[in-house]
Amino acid sequence: MLQCIFLLSDSGEIILEKQLTSHQVDRSICVWFWENVISHGDPFKVLPVIASPTHYLFQIGRDGITFLACTQVEMPPLMAIEFLCRVADVLNEYLGGLNEDLIKDNFVIVYELLDEMIDNGFPLTTEPNILRDMIAPPNLVSKVLSVVTGNSSNMSNTLPGATASCVPWRTADLKHSSNEVYVDLVEEMDAIINRDGNLVKCEIFGQVEVNSHLSGLPDLTISFTNPSVLNDVRFHPCVRFRPWESNQILSFVPPDGLFKLMSYRIKKLNNIPIYVKPQLTSDAGTCRVSVLVGIKNNPGKTIDNVTVQFQLPACVASADLSSNYGTVNILADKTCFWSIGRIPKDKAPCMSGNLVLETGLEHLNVFPTFQVGFKIMGVALSGLKIDKLDFKNLPSPPYKGFRGITRAGKYEVRS
Repeated sequence: MLQCIFLLSDSGEIILEKQLTSHQVDRSICVWFWENVISHGDPFKVLPVIASPTHYLFQIGRDGITFLACTQVEMPPLMAIEFLCRVADVLNEYLGGLNEDLIKDNFVIVYELLDEMIDNGFPLTTEPNILRDMIAPPNLVSKVLSVVTGNSSNMSNTLPGATASCVPWRTADLKHSSNEVYVDLVEEMDAIINRDGNLVKCEIFGQVEVNSHLSGLPDLTISFTNPSVLNDVRFHPCVRFRPWESNQILSFVPPDGLFKLMSYRIKKLNNIPIYVKPQLTSDAGTCRVSVLVGIKNNPGKTIDNVTVQFQLPACVASADLSSNYGTVNILADKTCFWSIGRIPKDKAPCMSGNLVLETGLEHLNVFPTFQVGFKIMGVALSGLKIDKLDFKNLPSPPYKGFRGITRAGKYEVRS
């Protein structure tokens, strides 16, 4: 049972406080938590579950906002963390983003959502479909009406019909003029390439996104040509587990609109789409930099939005870098950002220049790590493919479409 939820900014300021039970949790617990974060130095090293002298704390971070929940009794930690993740997802969907200003501008809706999502410390209604029927998302019309009428509440006066349904994620009696469904394989590639150019690690984190606009109560099944490559799968509550366990088939009644049907991981991949070859040589207080970028394994589709960035070491006094393709910018925090865009076929993009070291240093003693970004439309680099999509309980076959998208996640090249 959760007793309180706090939303904290990067500086530790309390943006929102929601007491969930009659037991009041003192705000001083946030000070203790933030001191614990500072003592670790790196916020990413802070454990999601922390035992303070008086409470158990559960925390997740999203876009600079820390979601902190407190309890004095033992409870399943994954339930608390999953609930905080669901709160973050719902707020992100309702507010069109997630940052301190959006939460402050829409604090009434945030409180109303929390009131419906948790009751006396226990999760209650967490399906966005039902919440949208109960609490209208913020828009310009609702803001004007609240100013004119003085009523800032977006609560509906009627209980959504889906609350009594066996499929609470779907609104009852849906009707669409044209039935259509789109399935996307969205993948992020994480890779580490060492200073010798060898691939140390490569894996993909992906998800199956479905955008459904179907009337009535349709029943869908999706099968893959190679489901054996999937690891660590997670499903939306609409997925029936038994068909997947026996035949690796996704059988489900979809929510209306866009939703994440499944997430997965694919490990131990050997092919990366692009290469980045950095060379750094230093002598007499100057470091010569040369970074070459090119296509390593052609995925058959255009590689777009290619970027390379790295943090200049603290010992660098000044930098003069340029490229034969794209633009190079050095930001105020000493981040060098090279925007390439689409790699040309006739030449390999190259960035070169000099770094001037601080007085007294002859050689560069800290070598940067290069972060690479890219996006490939129309292909899933993991090799995962959808075999077929079948429908039941529909009067006529709907229009359907499939698409693959791959982008860089934590793609590092070490120098």
